[in-house]
Amino acid sequence: MRSGTLNYRRIEALLYTFIWLLVFSVPFFVHRTSGNVDWREVAGNWIKLVGLLILFLLNIYLLVPELLLKKRYLYYSGAVLFIIAFLTFIDVSMHDKKPPMETEINAPTPGDFPIPPPPNQKPLPLVIFDNIIICLLITGTGTTTKLVAKWLSEEKLRKDIEKEQLKTSLALLRHQVSPHFFMNTLNNIHALIDINSENAKDAIIRLSTLMRYLLYDSSQEQIKLKKEIEFVTSFISLMQLRYSDKVEIKLIVPEVIPDISIPPMLLNSFLENAFKHGVSYQLKSFIFFEIQINEKSLICKVRNSKHKTSENQFDEYSGIGLDNVKKSLNLLYGDDYSLEIYDTENEYEVNLKIKL
Repeated sequence: MRSGTLNYRRIEALLYTFIWLLVFSVPFFVHRTSGNVDWREVAGNWIKLVGLLILFLLNIYLLVPELLLKKRYLYYSGAVLFIIAFLTFIDVSMHDKKPPMETEINAPTPGDFPIPPPPNQKPLPLVIFDNIIICLLITGTGTTTKLVAKWLSEEKLRKDIEKEQLKTSLALLRHQVSPHFFMNTLNNIHALIDINSENAKDAIIRLSTLMRYLLYDSSQEQIKLKKEIEFVTSFISLMQLRYSDKVEIKLIVPEVIPDISIPPMLLNSFLENAFKHGVSYQLKSFIFFEIQINEKSLICKVRNSKHKTSENQFDEYSGIGLDNVKKSLNLLYGDDYSLEIYDTENEYEVNLKIKL
């Protein structure tokens, strides 16, 4: 976060340097005629620009941070007006000391009209007015640029903090094991031992696969897709021990799983919600889970039944639960994913597509 702030300050300083180099180059091109440069006029303009540069630097590096951003508005306004008045006074003094133009003027004769001032000599009120306007424009530009730069820096810092908080939340979710799930699974395995010992052994193996994944694999940033699918398969097999034939569960995965990696526990979130909100012990229910893989993307489709008895639970999922899933996907993939949700009267379907 510290390096990000320093980068913004460095970019800001480079931007100011580039702009003022352009500004200081203007008098050179304006007072160049036929290959000759009027260095006297150029130097005079540069002296004025030095005063404006001092005003700009004082404003963005001293007045804005120490007065404006600390809400000392009266002091800030007074300091800016004082500097503008001082620079205007200096420019007026230089204006009064300018030598008259070297033009040939005949002595006036009686009855002649008064000789007008040299055509390039500005009246004093106009000099004062122009100086005030230019100083206000320089001050306003510098203040706006500084405030925008500060907002961009704080926005990046805020996003970094949000990402760190979300990463912490994801880490906690990955290591959170439902005690009810393990209690029910162990009870089912205990009952299965007397009925079918082979199935009980298979359930124990799948439970150990689940535990190993949760304790070790889920702490990694990326995990092989094969392990993620093994986890999903073990999870579904253990959940099937709890339900009767009224619950139809179908799992479709590729026969050949490519050697790619994804964030752990990414697909299981949708599957858990399907079991939590789509199963009824009294009514016929179904859960379909499918994974498709092509050269550029992975597609996960989860479709489950929806019953009126679980309507409130669906409201919970479509609110806070779905928001958390979207935040996780935004953190992990940014714009490289799409999430489509279809909520009908009898079905709930989630289609997730992520770029590989």
